[in-house]
Amino acid sequence: MTVNEVRSRYLEFFKARGHAIIPSAPIVPENDPTTLFTSSGMQPLVPYLLGQEHPKGTRLANSQLSFRSGDIEEVGDNRHTTFFEMLGNWSLGDYFKKEQLPWFFEFLTKELGLDPKRLYVTVYHGDEAIGVPRDEESIAIWQNIFAKVNIDAKFVAVGNASDGANTGMQGGRIFSYRDKNWWSRVGEPANMPPGEIGGPDSEVFYDFQTAHDPKYGAECHPNCDCGRFMEIGNSVFMEYLKQADNTFTKLSKQNVDFGGGLERLAAATLDNPDVFEIDAFDGPKKVLEERSGKKYGDESATHSFRIILDHVRAANVILDAHVRPSNTEQGYILRRLIRRAIREADRLGIKDMILAQVAGGHKEEFEKEEVQFRKTLEKGMRELEKMGETIDAFMLFTTYGFPIELTAEIAKERGLSVDLGAVKTQMEEHQAKSRSGASQKFAGGLADHAEQTIKYHTAHHLLLAALRKVLGPGVHQRGSNITSERLRIDFSYGQKMTDEQKAEVERLVNEKIAEKLLVVRTVMKKEEAEKLGAEHEFGVKYPDTVSVYSVGPLDNAFSIEFCGGPHVANTRELGGETAKLRKFKIVKEEASSAGVRRIRAVLE
Repeated sequence: MTVNEVRSRYLEFFKARGHAIIPSAPIVPENDPTTLFTSSGMQPLVPYLLGQEHPKGTRLANSQLSFRSGDIEEVGDNRHTTFFEMLGNWSLGDYFKKEQLPWFFEFLTKELGLDPKRLYVTVYHGDEAIGVPRDEESIAIWQNIFAKVNIDAKFVAVGNASDGANTGMQGGRIFSYRDKNWWSRVGEPANMPPGEIGGPDSEVFYDFQTAHDPKYGAECHPNCDCGRFMEIGNSVFMEYLKQADNTFTKLSKQNVDFGGGLERLAAATLDNPDVFEIDAFDGPKKVLEERSGKKYGDESATHSFRIILDHVRAANVILDAHVRPSNTEQGYILRRLIRRAIREADRLGIKDMILAQVAGGHKEEFEKEEVQFRKTLEKGMRELEKMGETIDAFMLFTTYGFPIELTAEIAKERGLSVDLGAVKTQMEEHQAKSRSGASQKFAGGLADHAEQTIKYHTAHHLLLAALRKVLGPGVHQRGSNITSERLRIDFSYGQKMTDEQKAEVERLVNEKIAEKLLVVRTVMKKEEAEKLGAEHEFGVKYPDTVSVYSVGPLDNAFSIEFCGGPHVANTRELGGETAKLRKFKIVKEEASSAGVRRIRAVLE
């Protein structure tokens, strides 16, 4: 079946059983600062699972757009994706196990036509330490369900998933796990803070009947990673609330929270363990095959195909949510997806503008990010190749803007490692030096070296760069005065700025504050700084060796100027506790002298 067919059949099935079909919540959560993305259908419904009445009643169903950034590095095998649709149905204190489990089995076997002999289930093993017993009720319900289709469902107690390689199948149909069959937003019971809800769950696996790969353990079992079994649905029974003393009490209402991966269910209907063979990827896959000259399924190409197919699909959905690539929060995850896809396109021999064609939408955003990153990638990879077995992730990032995570991934592929703890320490030391370096040697229009004055000095650099982007490269600084209360800049420009131009300059500066860009000090030859296009004061003579401050890495800086300092270490410091607490604002724009304008601005 196609994904549209599976989704439609699922929603119609539960609508016929009294469920209100609710829309997908936004993939970027509204009013939830604890998470960047919606990662399950349950996430937006927590208030109702805790007891609040839902306006649509006690039986709900939908297909939820979901994204899990934690799976980015897992993508490349035949089943992991970062973006997916989660089919869900919920009972808010209405029906429970004896209705939910038979319904889902009926949907799988009658609506999707799956062979019941290919279905295996797991339940909660129980944990005496927290006072929650084995889910004997679900075991009995499943045995009755299978008996009705003439299958003797033997129960096998496994324990933790790591025990499964020793336990094996033993002719079983129902298996219990302690570490795999408990669900809460934060994982296992021990990880749950007081006030968090959770409960035992029952997962259904489809058996593709592929041969067991012994590198994953001596014996196969439903939670084995060899690829024979794939989870296609999980019924969570929200029964428990964690207390302050780490004990668990029953919720006043017992709830059902079901989630089933749409893409995985479609793969099961094809009896194909590769989710990238479903129809949702057919068009993009064809584009990649045509442009690369390689076929999906080729050993040398499939891993790269999967990363591109998933990452571009996910990026497209995030762009639909009005997120744009940046160096912070959702924008950073989006940028990382696009850049990982670009690197895999390079490995397929595709060197130009492929992502927009694969995505089918947001062409301008994909192309802009691709152009920008290909320059970084080319220079960074050239330097990385020179390093041999000693890879300097810190230098690659500060000099070329080469992402530290990408350096670590490349090192891993080569059997090498990057000490991320050491890199973090280097970054902190570098920021401290950037903040204080040469602070006693610089006047340059600063009234003093108070903390707020230093913030305004960095904002001054951002303002000049923004003016040059909005008004053109003919804009240059012609004077400045910076205090702890405001900044003033004089710049070459022959006419009054429009309200639209001022608004765009403000937007750019605030955007760079929110992106939390590093402010980097580099000492270099004057000629090298000039080649980089570093701005410098009109009429000033500089020595052969100069200090240059860049906002962002030198190779891709938003602002780069000859400057002695001092500056903040990161633009986030211009925003107080968070970049959203303060805004850069132009207070006044006026003539200073012939061909020179003056701006006064504040951080309010």
